[in-house]
Amino acid sequence: MGEPGIFSSILSPIEGLLRFALGSLYSLTETAGVGSYGLAIILLTIVIKIILYPLTVKQMQSMKAMQRLQPQLKKIQEKYKDDKVAMQQKMAQLYQKEGVNPLAGCLPMLIQMPILMGMYYALYNFDYGAADPSFLWLPGLTEPDPYYILPILSALSTFAMQKMSATESTPQMKMMSIIMPVFIGGISINFPAGLVLYWVTMNVVQIVQQWIIFRSPDSDKE
Repeated sequence: MGEPGIFSSILSPIEGLLRFALGSLYSLTETAGVGSYGLAIILLTIVIKIILYPLTVKQMQSMKAMQRLQPQLKKIQEKYKDDKVAMQQKMAQLYQKEGVNPLAGCLPMLIQMPILMGMYYALYNFDYGAADPSFLWLPGLTEPDPYYILPILSALSTFAMQKMSATESTPQMKMMSIIMPVFIGGISINFPAGLVLYWVTMNVVQIVQQWIIFRSPDSDKE
């Protein structure tokens, strides 16, 4: 989560659409008598995650299928560790036999990235106008959380999401599951509260969606 630059220009159409949607949802909260941009950010994030849910299902199905194949893949890697060509051939045969595409989890993420990045740029320097800047314990959404509650929640929710989606427990993966949440929490300390609120909401909705998908009886079908 760095300062907007060239990507903001590339994603400007998506950014503009998301800002319009955020303004519309704020008007909806005003009609409901609450008039909160904080609530509008939460609602917009939930709407985006619901729209992207089919892609999330595809991604999680691929992830769970790969988890199921991990024991067999490790046996192949150990057996053919001195013959990389044979190893790749045997792994490809296993994928074909089990009907698993190891790249199936990447495409949904690539499709989602422009929308997620557009949301990031839309919120980074968003003009909240004359609206009440406060939300819950936050005195404003353009300044960092003075109580560090959102940065802590961003770190915890990132950690929980990584734990749920981990496909293997190598030392490197274990290290990343610690470093990434700490990194996200650390940089969130200096980011606008509205942006971190979006990140936390996105993580929480993702965790709920993964919980639902992983408990579906056909969740490993692609």
